[in-house]
Amino acid sequence: MQKLNIKLLEDERLDDLQRNGYHIIQNPNKFCFGIDAVLLSGYAKVKENEVAIDLGTGTGIIPILLEAKTCGKHFTGLEIQPESANMAARSVRYNQLEDKINIVEGDIKNASEIFGLSSFDVVTTNPPYMNDCHGLKNPELPKAIARHEVLCTLEDVIRESTRLLKSNGRLYMIHRPHRLVEIFETMRKYKLEPKRMKLVYPFVNKEPNMVLIEAIRGGRPMLKVESPLIVYKEKGIYTDEIYGF
Repeated sequence: MQKLNIKLLEDERLDDLQRNGYHIIQNPNKFCFGIDAVLLSGYAKVKENEVAIDLGTGTGIIPILLEAKTCGKHFTGLEIQPESANMAARSVRYNQLEDKINIVEGDIKNASEIFGLSSFDVVTTNPPYMNDCHGLKNPELPKAIARHEVLCTLEDVIRESTRLLKSNGRLYMIHRPHRLVEIFETMRKYKLEPKRMKLVYPFVNKEPNMVLIEAIRGGRPMLKVESPLIVYKEKGIYTDEIYGF
């Protein structure tokens, strides 16, 4: 596939995703995707003819990776920050994926109004991990918005996910283990039943620092705790399982 010519803006770079020849535009001075986005794209299941939406898509990494990894029919990314949404849309054009992916600039809190109720089979989200009381906020707003609940809360994300999902639709989320109780309580409040959970450990001898969750709208209670995922064998060297994502 012949790539389109693309003009990068100041401080932007074009990164090779090592998937299907796809690339993504990023600005390291603003925000770049991390291992959590890669893990979420590997954990999420989007079946043939299903449509999926990524809430808070940033530069569009998850829709692009899901298009490469799954048989889904169509993917949407919703992003509130204009600069990130613009980079995501240009990445979609660069990879010639306009017929499979669209990027919408908008607020997660209004997602069900933008797209309509019960519009998607799958919702993915890598939301801000820290609430307003946790951690130090990055003085650069794009990073603060990505990491802290500045513009939306966990409850906003889960409420809108439920509204967007069809009956028995699936939500895939990556978050922090220290908020698991809050996550599960909020999911059940909005009729999302946690069905699968995988803890992610940076090293085998460290505590988990991420958790992958699958929840089903209107599902029956039964949670499967899957075998843990270890990211690194040693500093800078991924485990073999990571390459499967």
